[in-house]
Amino acid sequence: MPPAAPVADPVALVVSPHLDDAVFGCGDWLADHPGAVVATVFAGVPPAAGTCTEWDARCGFTSAAEALAERRDEDARALHIVGARPVWLDFLDSQYGRSPPVGDVARALGALIDELRIGRLVFPLGLFHSDHLLTHQACLQAWQARQDTLQALAYEDGLYRNAPGALQRRLAGLLAEGIAATPVKRAPPRDPARKAQAVQAYRSQLRAFGPGGYDDTARPERLWRLQPLATLDQETA
Repeated sequence: MPPAAPVADPVALVVSPHLDDAVFGCGDWLADHPGAVVATVFAGVPPAAGTCTEWDARCGFTSAAEALAERRDEDARALHIVGARPVWLDFLDSQYGRSPPVGDVARALGALIDELRIGRLVFPLGLFHSDHLLTHQACLQAWQARQDTLQALAYEDGLYRNAPGALQRRLAGLLAEGIAATPVKRAPPRDPARKAQAVQAYRSQLRAFGPGGYDDTARPERLWRLQPLATLDQETA
């Protein structure tokens, strides 16, 4: 299935490292904000498409080409359930080899932001896994180049947010960079069953996680609003 055509006025661009992370980390938010575009960074097929990594084998695939084709189908089904549209970038998952430079990903995301003319960017805090961290850093770069017109929200990475100290280290790191992170006050999700249904669409990944391995997706989500400290200082002066 090809990427969905960009909508004229999406409510947000939500960035996902892999083909499941946006739903795992902020599926309830997506369901409550229909019309978002979800851009998955690491959705490219490697040149050696016949390669089968250990993770892809655990998911039931025999090659990277088979894995990416099925995972894109899963992603399209999951995002349809929560009212979002997919865009798949061609960068390679770290399991397939060398990761791209942060600047390359930032430029690709920046071009998408400008094309869609969106005012809200939602992306992972990058609490664990090199692909998540790279995505977080690239999103920060894209946002900081447009922060006068672009609101930034960061979601806690599903499955990884309970790693001891991970959230605290990220918030401290943002503060050291001059960025304040404030929890977003949210009402309970209007239809939590939609996220649960969307999570189930990623059946290949759930197979690899095993029983109980994705329980975190059912716990309440938390998002953080990011703002430059200098802006806050001006507001309180």
